Amino acid sequence: MTKTEHRDFLIALTAMTLVVLSSNILVQYPFQHLGLGDYLTWGAFSYPFAFLVTDLSNRRFGPKGARRVVYAGFMLAVLLSVYFATPRIAMASGAAFLVAQLLDIQIFTRLRGHAWWMPPFVSSVISSGLDTAIFFSFAFYCGAVPGLGVTITDVLVQAGIADECIALPWVNLAIADYLVKLALAAIAIAPYGAILRLIRYEAKHHHQTA
Repeated sequence: MTKTEHRDFLIALTAMTLVVLSSNILVQYPFQHLGLGDYLTWGAFSYPFAFLVTDLSNRRFGPKGARRVVYAGFMLAVLLSVYFATPRIAMASGAAFLVAQLLDIQIFTRLRGHAWWMPPFVSSVISSGLDTAIFFSFAFYCGAVPGLGVTITDVLVQAGIADECIALPWVNLAIADYLVKLALAAIAIAPYGAILRLIRYEAKHHHQTA
């Protein structure tokens, strides 16, 4: 890895860790504006940028490098979230993050030869839906586990992962969260395109001076 690639990797890793950590904290606070307290949390506005970081990492380093960013960011964010958020939030976020980001990389890579905007948009739309479903069902579902006769909270308390269930309208939150992710996936096309041009310019300049 060259000095420039090492610098860019550290930038991507730092950005990923900050986005996921801040989102795990902010998701515990409803968005108490415009009557949306039962539908949105502050984390809905920060987490979608994790997909932007992943897609730019894929474009910069390829799928193998992007997975390194995801794995490293996953470990750092989960460890920090246990301290700054809650163990249950950290585990839910970690599971959703890892599955969704790896899916994002796979979809992005398959669409890499299409129009420049298509890989980040399509991969984000699909993978963020999976992310939302995994995270909110595990982080906030308080009902009984089918076939076990106990609630999710009972299982987590016995495992020492949670003390109580956070009573939030998680289905409403999940739907609204995904709608925000869709909107931000479209908005993120602009900064993605700008940074992509910068990456290509640096690569061309490096090639000319090498």
